[in-house]
Amino acid sequence: MILAADLIKKIEAFAPKELAEKGDPTGLQIGDPKQAIHRVMTVLDVRPETVAEAIEKKVDFIWAHHEPLFFPAKNLDLSNPQNKMYADLIKHNIVVYSSHTNLDAAEGGLNDWLCQAFDIQNAKPLVAEEGNEKTGLGRVGSLPTPMKMADYAKRVKAACGVAAVRLIANNPDQEVQKIAVLGGDGGKFWKMAQAAGADLYITADLYYHVGHDVLAEDFAVLDPDHHMEALAKQPMADKVQEWFAGELESLVSEVNTDPYRYL
Repeated sequence: MILAADLIKKIEAFAPKELAEKGDPTGLQIGDPKQAIHRVMTVLDVRPETVAEAIEKKVDFIWAHHEPLFFPAKNLDLSNPQNKMYADLIKHNIVVYSSHTNLDAAEGGLNDWLCQAFDIQNAKPLVAEEGNEKTGLGRVGSLPTPMKMADYAKRVKAACGVAAVRLIANNPDQEVQKIAVLGGDGGKFWKMAQAAGADLYITADLYYHVGHDVLAEDFAVLDPDHHMEALAKQPMADKVQEWFAGELESLVSEVNTDPYRYL
């Protein structure tokens, strides 16, 4: 019998909570760690639609990247869809555990998975943890061969499965080879990517005026949408199988939780 605590122990050995950014409420979100579990679903976001999917598929453990309790509930009014989602999770005995910035920073974690998806090789942390050169936010590495920036942007767009990407660059035809990437909201680190010698920095949620600063510095940033982190769902499910093959079933959420629609 596998308990939720057994899976949590494996997750935290892989992505230690100590790697999380200050104030990030990573870890157990909902449920009893002593509960027996059988079916795990990996998700980017815990939303009412992903919870409905979990209930339909008889999931009893959700391993998420983003925390559902990032903004705590102020009441338990179940007419609020978010609160009802919490109630549904408890009613159906679904444990929810989130690995957020600690999964970003972990060796072999989210940013390394993004490197694999974007063909970035020999990557090292962009924002290295003190005393450990293998962990930290973001990665910087190289493409096997140089590519035109616009062509590489199309490759990233295809890998992310998004309708559009935002490219902030003075010359889209410039060749790039050294690439920095930081999953999620990494706009504040663009100067570190530039200082690391990157030709292009891939991250999301870049602020409008920051984009002007990037152009003024003749640097380049590619924003493929925060939802690019959904690429982590399959590797997360693969990790569960690696740890508990034959003992736990793992599946990947099929729900698209990207809030943006491009018209």
